[in-house]
Amino acid sequence: MTVLAVTGMNCQGCVRKVTEALESVPGVRAVTVELAGGRAVVEWAAEADPAALVTRLERAGYKARPVSGAGDEPVGPVAQRWQWNLWVGVAATIPLVAGEWVLGLGMVRWFQWLALGLATVVQVFGGAPFYRGAWRQLRVRQANMDTLVALGSTTAYAYSVWVLVSGRGGHVYFMESAAILTLISLGHWLEARVGARASAALRALMELRPPVARRLRSGAGPGAAGSGSEDLVEEVVPVTRLQVGDCVVLRPGDRVPVDGEVIEGGSAVDESMLTGESEPVCKAPGARVFAGTLVLDGRLMVRVTATGNGTVLAEIIRAVQRAQQSRAEIQRLGDRVSSVFVPVVIGLALAAGLWWGFWPESARAVHDRVAGWLWPVAAPEGAAAGFIVAAAVLIVACPCAMGLATPAAIMAAANAAAARGILIRDGVALEKAGRITTVLFDKTGTLTEGRPTVLAAELLEGKAEDAWFWAGRVAERSLHPVSRGVAEFCRARGGLGGGGSGSVSLVEWREVRGSGVEARRADMTVAGTDAAPAVLRLGSLPWLEAAGVDVERARTFSETWAQQGATVIGWAEGSRLLALFALRDTLKRGADTVIGRLHRMGFRVGMITGDRVEVARVIAGQLGLDGAEVLAGVRPEEKAARIRALQARGDRVAFVGDGINDAPALEQADLGIAVARATDIARESADMILLRADLEAVPEALGLARASLRTIHQNLFWAFFYNAAAVPLAALGFLSPILCALAMGLSDLIVIGNALRLRRWRLAVR
Repeated sequence: MTVLAVTGMNCQGCVRKVTEALESVPGVRAVTVELAGGRAVVEWAAEADPAALVTRLERAGYKARPVSGAGDEPVGPVAQRWQWNLWVGVAATIPLVAGEWVLGLGMVRWFQWLALGLATVVQVFGGAPFYRGAWRQLRVRQANMDTLVALGSTTAYAYSVWVLVSGRGGHVYFMESAAILTLISLGHWLEARVGARASAALRALMELRPPVARRLRSGAGPGAAGSGSEDLVEEVVPVTRLQVGDCVVLRPGDRVPVDGEVIEGGSAVDESMLTGESEPVCKAPGARVFAGTLVLDGRLMVRVTATGNGTVLAEIIRAVQRAQQSRAEIQRLGDRVSSVFVPVVIGLALAAGLWWGFWPESARAVHDRVAGWLWPVAAPEGAAAGFIVAAAVLIVACPCAMGLATPAAIMAAANAAAARGILIRDGVALEKAGRITTVLFDKTGTLTEGRPTVLAAELLEGKAEDAWFWAGRVAERSLHPVSRGVAEFCRARGGLGGGGSGSVSLVEWREVRGSGVEARRADMTVAGTDAAPAVLRLGSLPWLEAAGVDVERARTFSETWAQQGATVIGWAEGSRLLALFALRDTLKRGADTVIGRLHRMGFRVGMITGDRVEVARVIAGQLGLDGAEVLAGVRPEEKAARIRALQARGDRVAFVGDGINDAPALEQADLGIAVARATDIARESADMILLRADLEAVPEALGLARASLRTIHQNLFWAFFYNAAAVPLAALGFLSPILCALAMGLSDLIVIGNALRLRRWRLAVR
């Protein structure tokens, strides 16, 4: 990772240019540009080459230098720099406005010389950022918003200097030249402040990390802790010095500094800052704790399992940053327009200036004709008309509003989502979420608790102790929830405690995804031969039948329990069916409410499961799902194909899952949502990650995405409408340069303010 301090960025248009420049360097995997801090963080897919980044930025018109880390060598906050500009501008502009508009001194000679002095101060100090930015862009044969502001202000200032110095007399526009820079500085200052508010959730996450921790002295480990904690000595150390395997002590009121595992003590821990859940979580030995969470009422001794960038908190911060800086597909339209906007505006300003300067009668006639439809305003007159109209056109045009339309909404939405325990991968994911029509849930572990229990078992052949022993031994190696349920059942009946089968082992154990598990006994051969023993199988009845097992005797048991929503699996040795198990998982609390809420929001909701159709229909009925929206008997490898089929008929599908088997489906879906406690593979494949354990976050995430997309559309409409209306009005003489500067700043604030409404968004459907 390379961190650069970048100078010359004044607005979101600059952020876009810097991002595009850095992304064009070979080997760059991801770029995060922070306007407020003047930084760019570059992640590499190949060997790092900071010199190439600096060179590329210089070609784009920006200066950059590598810094040692994200927290070193701070760059002055943008808001403070614009505040200085604003104070200089206000101090000079107020006397100019008072003298010209209040006291009527605009044509008095001495006041015009005073105005020259005050306007020059604003040009030199207040205009410096704009002129530097315009010069850097000119050196690389490009133009940006700084170019428009510099040209507009310079036009009014230079014309006024010529009028005053030449002695030809007439009105001067020093007030306008100063007010332009002051008002635009005000707009940038407000934009920086509002942008900082939009990042409040991210800063709050960063501030959760405590700077120090109480570490047990070297040599004090888990073993010592178990023998007597009174012999352990604590030392306060910076969190950066903690390593995996260290032990730290936490007391009530402490923030957890790292991820770890509790090895001694107990306490309630507030995890709301990470998951959005208000209820504290009780922690006991063996439980995991996460950096940034708050210890409430007990003492904990914790073994460090992850530090720094390896913690869950760091992962959340990276996810929020990535989402804030990402660009949605819809933003490309604004980017394409912005890339040609400045040259077009300069051309229009030049044309309008020449029109008013050389053909004033024609321009005034058109102005008067249009005024009948709009509002009466005095048309520019005299030799200054061309200069003033050109300056107005240059000032009123605002590519920043188009550049801000999408990123401002994405930033606000990413922060609002993070505060609710929802991580959004990037702006593309947010945009896709806003267009979803169908929500498809995986059943096990998503709609259910993922802990099926055995409701009934029927022994068909042999001794019960042998059946429970061997079935338990085969099941206990699997992590599948059904296998764990069978293993727990067999353990409760002494099946894994020894039984009459002695101490033996299994060979050739393997798990057949979506079907079951099988193995052979290591202590047996077929009598009188060297043949391998029969295969032991625990799994679905169709799988057993395909393997040659006679499952006819299971029909009555299977149908009876299927009608009650239970999954029936069989235990077989060779071709003989020995036992049957009926298992049922518990629906998650509020799952039916979530399904109903999604229906009321206008989504089609479905469920995909490997269970038989009869079982799936029973569960669907409990959830309030239409049987037509239930995909039953689907093997894990078939999930992605079923989603493709839905997409082929025009559905835009969001898939909600949590397991390793769900990764292909999460990738195939238009939007992949991984729920709490999802596997790492599922998280990497998902577009959204829900940190909360309940499913309430699903409609919240989709509702927030819809609101975000709606906000982006509103912002883009306003940006295009503003420029489409303001530029012609300025060219026809209806807007003075001062009004144009004010309007340009307001257009940015309207876009940002509209985006910030997402921070207060609440789901209306209940």
